[in-house]
Amino acid sequence: MKKGKLLLSALLLAILLAGCSQESEQDAQPAQTPEITSGTVPKRATAGTDDQKKSSGGTNGNVLIAYFSVPEAVGVDAVARASRVVEDGEVVGNTQFVAETIQQETGGEIFRIETVQEYPGDHDELVDFGENELAEDARPDLKNQIENLENYDTIFIGYPVWAGDLPMPLYTLLESTDFSGKTIIPFSTHGGSGFSGTIGTLEDLQPDATINTNGLTVSREDVSESREDIVQWVNSLSVKQ
Repeated sequence: MKKGKLLLSALLLAILLAGCSQESEQDAQPAQTPEITSGTVPKRATAGTDDQKKSSGGTNGNVLIAYFSVPEAVGVDAVARASRVVEDGEVVGNTQFVAETIQQETGGEIFRIETVQEYPGDHDELVDFGENELAEDARPDLKNQIENLENYDTIFIGYPVWAGDLPMPLYTLLESTDFSGKTIIPFSTHGGSGFSGTIGTLEDLQPDATINTNGLTVSREDVSESREDIVQWVNSLSVKQ
């Protein structure tokens, strides 16, 4: 009788020890990490990126810098000529200089507004040509159009002020391109008129866009010394790519 009880106790003890051993092995296994398919981004990561854009304090989304510039290339030393600047040994237009500085600060894409016709490289001839276009209310044909406009939320638009108005190629662009829902930030170069009435003209031509009236206009006599002012202005807008 005693032998039977001893055998039964030993059997029960063996079963208990085996169960404890299995539980210990299960606890020791590492937790399984869910597999993330290559190329997919968790939704929280996307939301975090959007939050970072919002926290910048500026306009969200991609940036485009579109500008029209005609460097004068005839007759006078480039440093002295009012409508061109020497940048790293290269002659560039005043408005081009401002546009490229904005591009460097924002990391945005740059787009040069170019016409099919060529403009005179001589200062006096260029002034006469621009005034004639204005008198004729001309709409010069453009070589190119902005591609993938839907990719951009903020559009810097730059131009020289000619005879107190936009150059006529700007009318061509603004009448043929719908900037609805975009934020337009103007910048210009001038010979004494400042923006003149051009910001109001932008508002008239693009009524469904938001025109930022805190634009930058630079005298043609000051362009070569204006880099620091341009950088400070861009930083005040808190617009980054």
